[in-house]
Amino acid sequence: MRINDALDRFITQLRADGRSDHTIKQYQRHVCALTQWLDTESRPEMIAAITHEVVAAFLVSPAAGCRPDGTKKKATSTNALRSSLRGFFQYLHKAGYIPTDPSRLVRRARCAPPPPRALSEDEQRRLVAALDDAESEIEKRDAMLIRLLLGTGIRIGSALGLDVDDIDLDGATILLRSTKGNRPMRAIVPASLIPHLRAYVAEHAAGPLFAGMGSQGRLSARHAQRRLLVWLGRAGVQRHASPHALRHTLAMGLYRRTGDIALVQAALGHRAIASTMIYARVDEDRLRAAIP
Repeated sequence: MRINDALDRFITQLRADGRSDHTIKQYQRHVCALTQWLDTESRPEMIAAITHEVVAAFLVSPAAGCRPDGTKKKATSTNALRSSLRGFFQYLHKAGYIPTDPSRLVRRARCAPPPPRALSEDEQRRLVAALDDAESEIEKRDAMLIRLLLGTGIRIGSALGLDVDDIDLDGATILLRSTKGNRPMRAIVPASLIPHLRAYVAEHAAGPLFAGMGSQGRLSARHAQRRLLVWLGRAGVQRHASPHALRHTLAMGLYRRTGDIALVQAALGHRAIASTMIYARVDEDRLRAAIP
């Protein structure tokens, strides 16, 4: 079996397992990188010919360790590549397509996760102040989306998957149907956000909460990213920030106020506390304040 045929079967299994499109695309991208390297190196592309030595040779090659411009990838990026290859070859071995797993010796490099890229308190204040000037229908949609991300910390995919009927103003919660792991859950809406949501929902009877203009479809994540950059520019925030940075902003602010990592875990909907511990890093200012 050729590696491309094996990848097709692996992707089918991932979809059967309910894995997200983002996860599937990452697996596909990483396995395709191996396939391209095999072709460049004139190595056999039959999965039976891929040994642990071949996998190791790929992982130490520039094709695995460098970006297209030749700069070295971050350790977290190469770790993701290692994990993808392990998942791919473990599947092939368990499915009986290969007698041994050529990724069995691959280990993730030890590295600290990068610090969360959140907005500072000043940047957050300036962004919210800019949102107050929203006037057009598009601007009001943008403002509501950004306020929701800042106030609840939900993922952009969850926010864009919301329907008007998912908003419970009386209970101050929202039902998230589109979540990581496909686990429906409820997120708490802060009291300060309820008036904004109430006014916004009053103008949208049904359907997607955040619709794309000119159609009944939903706003795309890519367009939401572009709109966020527009508002950051209006607010005078001179750096790039993604919608996920707003999730980090909520998490770090909550931890600073409470010091309770379990509350942050619950707010973000993390199943494992290890995923939340990144927000519990001790920064220099807190250390100086704690030492008399």
